[in-house]
Order: sequence, then C-alpha cells, then structure tokens
Amino acid sequence: MEKKYYSNSRLETFDQCRLKYKFQYIDKIEVEIPTTIEAFMGSMVHEALQKLYFLAEIRTPDIKEILEFYHKKWENEYDPNILIAKPNLTRDYYKKLGEKFIINYYFKHAPFKESQTIKLETQEYTPLDNERLYHVRIDRLGYKSGDVFEIHDYKTSNRAKSQEELDLDRQLAMYSIWVKNKFPNAKKIKLIWHYLASNEQKESFRTNEQLENLKQEVLEKAKMIEHTKEFPANLTPLCNYCIFQNICPEFNKAS
Repeated sequence: MEKKYYSNSRLETFDQCRLKYKFQYIDKIEVEIPTTIEAFMGSMVHEALQKLYFLAEIRTPDIKEILEFYHKKWENEYDPNILIAKPNLTRDYYKKLGEKFIINYYFKHAPFKESQTIKLETQEYTPLDNERLYHVRIDRLGYKSGDVFEIHDYKTSNRAKSQEELDLDRQLAMYSIWVKNKFPNAKKIKLIWHYLASNEQKESFRTNEQLENLKQEVLEKAKMIEHTKEFPANLTPLCNYCIFQNICPEFNKAS
C-alpha cells in the first residue's frame, strides 16, 4: 500500500487556500517564482543557526564565521525571480534583517550550552495510522539532565504568537509525538519557539492525552483532505505572498 505523507505546512496550506493546495500538492505545478523573500531569508537564517550548533558541539563558534557562512549561502542560492511583495523593500534589506536575527540570537545564547544537541534539522516521520505518515522537521532537538527533551523552533516572522495560541499550536506538538516514541525515557518534552524578530523565547508543553487527541485530529483532517473534491481560491492579504499568484484566476481577477 502506497503511503500518504502529511506535514504542518501541507495542512496549513489547505486551511489557507484550497486552490493553492491543489496547485502545490496535487498538480505539483512548477512556477517561475521559486519562493518569497521572507521564506528565503528564513531558510538562510535556519541554515546559519544549524551551522552554529553543529560547530558548538566541538567548540564555541565565532560570530564572524557564522555570518560569513550566511553571506556566502545567501549569494550562492539567491534567485532573482524570488518574490518581493513589498515594493519599498529590497533583497539587501532582508539580507541585513537575517544578519540581525543571527547576531541577536548568538549573543543571547552563547556559549550554546543550555542543552545538549541531539539532532539538527530532522527529516523523520511519525505514523498517523498504517497508511499515513507525518513529516517531522525539528530545527534543533536538545537534551537536558533529568531526561528532559527540548524541541527548538526558529521563527523569522514579525508576529510572535500569544501563549494561548502556542498552547494550541499543532506543529511542535506533533513533533513531540515522534520524540516520545523515539526516546521512551523522556520524562518531559518542552516545546520552545525562538522569535528572532523580537529576540524572545516562548515555551509550551503537552500531556499524553493532549497529544493523542491532536494525533486523531490531524488524522481526521488528512482523511477529509483526501475526500475533498472542490478546491476554491481563498482571497486574503496572503495572496500577495503566494508563488502561484500569476496563474490564480481569482487573484488576477481581483487585481
């Protein structure tokens, strides 16, 4: 039986706009716009922090070498077709913004010994049932004494979620199901968000009952998606950041 794969971004796309979901995950349409500048900057920052923690296992990395890595990565991978939705902002603005995020994070967390790094940028799957798998991509999985595990996630968006929103957040909670199964000795799994724009850290936690309920909710949503026949567009301000805007009939009609 062929497995079906789901992820947090896939579910979010379906909730955001079903036509975008169809374009991206069913039709798998390739477009000239590879990504948005916000997503690209976020990816470059994530890779720089991954490099930071990789080196931190051996020695305390110097901020200069992390920034050099970031700048080289940016120049090598930047595509002029990347969508910049805000006409008053430039690629250099976003490049410097990402640099600021890295510097602020570095000096807040150096020498990076708060927890032992177990894994970086995981590419794992946790089963929803016998047919469906859920993608687990943890930015950094840490371990602290007392069998406490930490799921760290870096956010480059301007808006930090409230504690109430984080206590209901699906992404890291689903990741903790994989951690729980992979490391049965875990006594506690902390969910930790690093909001780089405001340089603040927020935490949450889930009980076993909450995780089981969430897993069932995700499974039901996956089944609902599979039975969906209609994929209408949903016009919102997020359309300005969509890589499919050039082929979306509703977006072009509205503009």
